Amino acid sequence: RTIKVWRAQDGALCRTLQGHGHWVNVLALNTDYVMRTGAFDPKDAKIVPDEIKETGAKLKELAAKRYKSVIDAVGEELLVSGSDDFTMFMWKPEKEKKCIARMTGHQQLVNDVKFSPDMRLVASASFDKSIRIWCGKTGKFMAVLRGHVQAVYQLAWAADSRLLVSGSADSTLKLWSMDTKKLHTDLPGHGDEVYTVDWSPDGQRVVSGAKDKLLRIWRK
Repeated sequence: RTIKVWRAQDGALCRTLQGHGHWVNVLALNTDYVMRTGAFDPKDAKIVPDEIKETGAKLKELAAKRYKSVIDAVGEELLVSGSDDFTMFMWKPEKEKKCIARMTGHQQLVNDVKFSPDMRLVASASFDKSIRIWCGKTGKFMAVLRGHVQAVYQLAWAADSRLLVSGSADSTLKLWSMDTKKLHTDLPGHGDEVYTVDWSPDGQRVVSGAKDKLLRIWRK
């Protein structure tokens, strides 16, 4: 039921975050996307990628520069945790033990939590068949997305943060528009529960994996 924060340099335990009443299923940092993409800015992506000419040291330097620019823009790293207790908490893991927001509204356990690439929104998926959208700075509730008829397992954001894709036990993927906070496109095709979804950082493709033993790749 706890979250442990460790110092990356030497593995020392910094603090323990407490508050959840049941298992913690998922953690999301507002910097996840910039850490995932590292030295490569998705807005510069090409359909056919260029050969990487930079050295490892140069790529590390570029990645650190991108990370620093993101931190400068948002001020600090924020963490959101999702739990079997139906709730989510927002934390400042580098500084405080106390949560800054308790995010309630789901009626069943929270499966997945993802910050949007622009860090303005948080999306959460639940066994209650819904997806909820929250403010990425305050944790305030903004919208609920309904359309799946069974549990929602996983979420992935488009690179521009304008679309969200969800995978569900109802065997479908669904695309949601953040402009309208409504269903954008239904993506049927799997023959059984969709366990996992991801969106390529260049924004061109979505991949999904399901109980039907298939991986499907969806083009933009």
